[in-house]
Amino acid sequence: MAWLYLMLAGAFEVVGVIGMNKVVKDKDLKSYLIVFLGFICSFSLLSLAMKTLPAGTSYAVWTGIGTVGGTLVGMLFYGESKDWRRILFIGVIVAAVIGLKMTT
Repeated sequence: MAWLYLMLAGAFEVVGVIGMNKVVKDKDLKSYLIVFLGFICSFSLLSLAMKTLPAGTSYAVWTGIGTVGGTLVGMLFYGESKDWRRILFIGVIVAAVIGLKMTT
């Protein structure tokens, strides 16, 4: 169950990042609510995961999911670079997260 909490925490971190991008562009109440609710849900789920999983592993996986998710959203929806090196290093992050899962 802790890993599910951690994956959801990472997903909500991506929601918060999407909200941050909207705040930069729109600066309306809806954008701020997306940031606030995304990060509240993310931190709450991260704290639940950390009750069982080691803090270092939890934090590394949480930031990895957020980094990969935020980068993919940027590539797919905001026209950011799809350079092969970015995709390569996203793969490295994914491999590291899988490695942490296998050793925890």
